[in-house]
Amino acid sequence: MAVIALAGGLGAPGVTTTAMALLLTWSLPEGHRVVLAEADPDGGAILPGALQGTLGNTHGLRNLALAGRQGQLAEAFWRQLVDITDAGSRDRLVLPGLYDPSHASAMEPVWKPLAKLFEGIEAHQHDVIVDLGRRGIAGAPAVLAQRADVVLVVARNTLRSLQQAQVRLEALRELVGGRGEIGMLLIDQGPFSKEEVRKTLGVQVTAVLPWRPKEAEVLSDGVEQPRRFESCELMRSARSAAVRVQELVAVRRARLGLPVPAPGVRVVTDAR
Repeated sequence: MAVIALAGGLGAPGVTTTAMALLLTWSLPEGHRVVLAEADPDGGAILPGALQGTLGNTHGLRNLALAGRQGQLAEAFWRQLVDITDAGSRDRLVLPGLYDPSHASAMEPVWKPLAKLFEGIEAHQHDVIVDLGRRGIAGAPAVLAQRADVVLVVARNTLRSLQQAQVRLEALRELVGGRGEIGMLLIDQGPFSKEEVRKTLGVQVTAVLPWRPKEAEVLSDGVEQPRRFESCELMRSARSAAVRVQELVAVRRARLGLPVPAPGVRVVTDAR
């Protein structure tokens, strides 16, 4: 199984919305599951957004701080996951983030054990998508990116957003080194093409998602889904992006001689 981390910068179009799109379109072989972990130290958005406050603050990252200090992180982790499927199949799960950013300091001793838990979660046939928000690749939460199979910077293809992405990419290259794959998910709201971004920033553009604010509100704010939402342009593109990310995971695993997590994933030799 795989660990994929998403990070943004100032002017990022919504790392959590992008992570939600991947969660809902992630390919799941029989018996496999996927978890979206909101690890943004600035606070989570899924509880008041996509879940519209239906759970209050009963589930989430903050509850893992005490469990971690008591040596019960692994047991507590599974209890904090929220099933977002209508059928209750528990194959697409969310670990809600902090509802108060002031709680981030209490999480500092937990990030490293949590990263280790994610690394070993393949024994349970789970993939993990980690939402690091805008600041999660700095300080203690950065270990989640450091140990991920793939780290993706989410940015608009505008000058302001790409300048911020360049700063993030430089920090990630130093943080990750050769251990993981680094890519970008572009939100197509600006003038720069995928190829221009690749050449200028020296990074593979893993996928391009369309700028569709109305469709994105379903994921970010839990607004009522329009008819055939699953086949709208945003979700179709997210589905293709999810496949591409899984291919990157396979590339990384093959390079390091590790098991490829998803059966049937094509290993590409030129990730660009």
